[in-house]
Order: sequence, then C-alpha cells, then structure tokens
Amino acid sequence: MSDNLPLKGIKIIDFTHVQAGPACTQMLAWFGADVIKVERPGSGDVTRSQLRDVPGADALYFTMLNSNKRSLTLDTKKPEGKAILEKMIQESDVMVENFGPGALDRMGFTWEHIQKLNPGMILASVKGFSDGHHYEDLKVYENVAQCAGGAASTTGYWKGENSGPTISSAALGDSNTGMHLAIGILTAYIGKQKTGKGQKVAVSMQDAVLNLCRVKMRDQLRLDKVGYLEEYPQYPHEMDAFKDGVVPRGANAGGGGQPGWILKCKGWETDPNAYIYFTIQGHAWGPICDALGRPEWKDDPAYNTPAGRQPHIMDIFGTIEKFISDKTKYEAVDIFRKFDIPCAPVLSMKELLHDKSLRASGSIVEVPHKVRGSYFTVGSPIKFSGMKPNVTASPLLGEHTDEVLAELGYSAAQIAEAHAAKAV
Repeated sequence: MSDNLPLKGIKIIDFTHVQAGPACTQMLAWFGADVIKVERPGSGDVTRSQLRDVPGADALYFTMLNSNKRSLTLDTKKPEGKAILEKMIQESDVMVENFGPGALDRMGFTWEHIQKLNPGMILASVKGFSDGHHYEDLKVYENVAQCAGGAASTTGYWKGENSGPTISSAALGDSNTGMHLAIGILTAYIGKQKTGKGQKVAVSMQDAVLNLCRVKMRDQLRLDKVGYLEEYPQYPHEMDAFKDGVVPRGANAGGGGQPGWILKCKGWETDPNAYIYFTIQGHAWGPICDALGRPEWKDDPAYNTPAGRQPHIMDIFGTIEKFISDKTKYEAVDIFRKFDIPCAPVLSMKELLHDKSLRASGSIVEVPHKVRGSYFTVGSPIKFSGMKPNVTASPLLGEHTDEVLAELGYSAAQIAEAHAAKAV
C-alpha cells in the first residue's frame, strides 16, 4: 500500500457482507484505510462460496468486492471473541455493518456501549429502509431496493406484453448504497476531527436508489402540475399514458429533456449489442443535419425546434437508423463524434473487459491471488492527479487473524488460547 494514500491511518472494522457494505469498505481500503473484515470462523462472507467458477477458491463475487482488506475470523458469541471486538472498537475509527435491524444490539454492542468504549467511534450502517420507516422490518436485497426506490417503476417499456416494471443490472441498491455510505463515513470523520466525537451514519437502500431517481421525481412534480411530459416518447401520440398521473416508463428515452434512443447498427440481427445510443441536443441540431446530409432540416419548422420535432421524433430516429444501417456501431460513432454529437456504442461486458483504455486507466485491473491465480476486477472509478490506488487481492478467510491480534497487543500464548476457545 502506497504511503501517500490519504486515508492511511484510518482503522475500519468491516462487519459487512455480500455487496453494499463491502463495496463501501473496499473503496475506503483502496484509498489507504486499514480495513479489517470480520468474518464468521469456518464460513466467512457468504459470497466466498456463491457462484464459484474455480472449485475450492473464493468466488469472484467475493474477490471483486473485498480487495485491499485484511480478514479476521471472530465469534463474538464467545466471551473471548467479544473481548477482542471490544479492544478493536477502542482502537479503531469506524465500524461498518449491514446486519439486520437489532443484530448489533443482540450481540451486546449497542450504540451506548460502543460510545463508552470509544466516544470517537463512527458507526456506519447500511439499512433497507430508514429508521422509523413503516417498512423498516423488511429484508432488502438489490432488486427489492430498486422497486422500493422508484427505479423499476420508471424503467422499461410502457406497452406490450413486456411492459411491466424492469430491473436494472446496475447495482443501484447495493454498490450505489455503499458509495453513499462512504461519503457519509468520510463526512463524519472530518466532523470528528473538529469535535472529537463520533456519530452514527446510516444510508438506506431505498434512499440511495431514490437519490439516483431524482429526475424521475422531478417528472412526477411536473406531471402533477401540467398533466403530461412533453419530452417522453408517448407525447403527443399516446396521451393516455399520462392519464393516471403517474410517471410512465420511458423505454430508451433520455431523462434530461434531450430526446435520445437506442438505434440499430450493421449486424444487429446476429449481434445483440450492435447498437448505439444517440441524443438529439437542441444546440447540436445543425451538426446532426450536416452529419446526416439533411441541410434542409435546418430551416424547416417541423425539424428545427424541439417542439417541432417531438410529434415525429421517432421518425427522425428512424431516419438516423437508416443512415447507420450499413455501418458498425464503432463506424457510426466515429462519424458522429466528428460533429460533437452525444452518442456511444452499446458496449458488452466482454468488450469492456478487454477495453485497452479501461486497462490503461486502471478501471479494469488484473490482480494476482494466492489460490485462484490472477483475476480481473473493476478498479477505482475515481481518478486522482496525486495518487494511483493499487488494487491488491482479497484476503483468504482468516488470513490476517494472528497478525491483527498481535497488533492489538495479544501475545502468542493469548492468540493460541483464542484459537483453542474457537473465538477466532
């Protein structure tokens, strides 16, 4: 770990599992924090064994969310284990958890007890719903959060046999909540530097999804006032889509008031990702006409204003699609980029994995691992001018148990006793 990483010196007890919490603590570990992942002896994080691709090795589900951490196995039900955790709390800055409601209290670690052990402790929690919410007892996973936070109701098609709510494959409930929590932890840590006091920080998965659905809440407020949404593809042809007063699904329409759509490119019949996304920005209309060889559209009132285009926007997209029908998605983008038109190829996971630019920037990295050999993972999405995080392998179960205990001041004999008592 590089010495110039800004979070070096911050000690974090990582009591998280699966995705939301581990995504948060992994990012903090990338930036220098000493993250001790506390796991159940013998089994550890459930994702170690989920969706395995190499027999006997930690699954990619685990390795891709737990790099740069150390692993300590600990049974807090044993008095020796509880004593170890109390000592860790006294010497750490942050504890992150994503247990169900009340789990920490049942372990004997109420907020009051934690504060007594360390008044400066920051206790960070991932929740399904905010405290006091009428659904606070519900168990929440990724897709549950997407539904509860408004993403699913506004994603997908508004008509046809597949017109129901649609889940995104992006981890809007899990990793997104973890990123929000990381911001909360760092904010609380800066506050602690000023006051000396810790505090509780919580992010609910519902709230994190809702925060990313801000423009759809904007649309609901507009719909309440006006009764329709003029930039949606349903307007003005299918006004019934707005009659219930609920923001409808917009399929591939853009969310920012700039019409956009997914368009077929050469090879779409056999390649499920032979498409581009094309956006019609008002100020780019002239360049769009030039790119398409349609100069007459520049002065035609049926084309040269957003209001003029909207009634036949799908016909315009059809014309663009016809223009690129003999071009690959890369060729199409290469034409439009010269005119400064917002567009992009639809990139598959395979293409992204082998993307030279992403590898060069550290967005996709190869990491050596003691058991499974090297594996690829997604690196830091945040880039800095003064540092480059080095992504290291996820820890083996309990790999650092003795090392962490020794750092806490336990002697070799005491560590052996903890093992004998099956507390670690």
